[in-house]
Amino acid sequence: MTRKSLLLFLFLILAFTFSACSPGDAAAPADDGKLNVVATTSIIADVVQNIGGEDIRLTALIPAGSDPHSFEPSPQQIAALSDADVVFVNGFDLEQTLLPILESAVSEEKIVAVSEGVDPIAFAGKEDHPEEGEHRYDPHTWMDPNNVIIWTENIERALSEADPAHADAYHARAEAYRQQLRDLDAWIHSQIEPLLPLNVVTDHKLFGYFAQRYGIEQVGAIIPAYSSMAQPSAQELARLEDAIRQLGVDAVLVGNTVNPQLARQVAEDMGVELIPIYTGSLSGPDGPASTYIDFMRYNVEAIVKAAQH
Repeated sequence: MTRKSLLLFLFLILAFTFSACSPGDAAAPADDGKLNVVATTSIIADVVQNIGGEDIRLTALIPAGSDPHSFEPSPQQIAALSDADVVFVNGFDLEQTLLPILESAVSEEKIVAVSEGVDPIAFAGKEDHPEEGEHRYDPHTWMDPNNVIIWTENIERALSEADPAHADAYHARAEAYRQQLRDLDAWIHSQIEPLLPLNVVTDHKLFGYFAQRYGIEQVGAIIPAYSSMAQPSAQELARLEDAIRQLGVDAVLVGNTVNPQLARQVAEDMGVELIPIYTGSLSGPDGPASTYIDFMRYNVEAIVKAAQH
């Protein structure tokens, strides 16, 4: 048995122990006909809730504020997976640390990648892919609301197949939410177009889909990779600082799920402002980005602030 297999086996044993033997755990909810649905990220969970509504029982696996690139679930969370009727993941290897556990805890047909059908932005480079020739895609598909419209189609289809009795309700909610996303897209255009041409610098490469849709230029990233788990070299940081200097960038956008220390260092070295944004997670329920739509509006307003600095 490999080390990874042994660890996974131990996780599942602990999960069974917590779910079956802990006297302090709450009893499982009564069977009320609702689908048990799990979404990996808080962003996916919000979109799923808009479509599933009152007909599903939803669990977000990765807590708000956690980095989906590096999150590892607890034994209790693994136990919850085993009861799921549908598990929604982002896809494009966003949940790379979760995949072995998901694939062992849940049957393959229950796992639905919401980004299936999105036209991906390809990336191949040593920072993300140390194996020479490996080819992967930018996983941050939610940075374009039009991609989230594709999410809604995948979610609606999966929920309807798992629960045909409520297919009409899922469709009605999905249609209403798609209109909200189209309205969001139009609002973003209205905010960004007057600022073009516009250059942004971020903590890692996460604005590809946004940049492609709205015409901005992601001129650099503190971590020159699509995963926040990568680390830049001294030469890469020097090149980024040169780009900031040459293009007159006034601000660095740093996400809520990463350690801001490196971005803060670059901002201080260059004398530019550090502006917080939301990237891989929503805020808490009382925060400024508690829904996906609020998340996008908050980030656009942060970009406008950076441009007008």
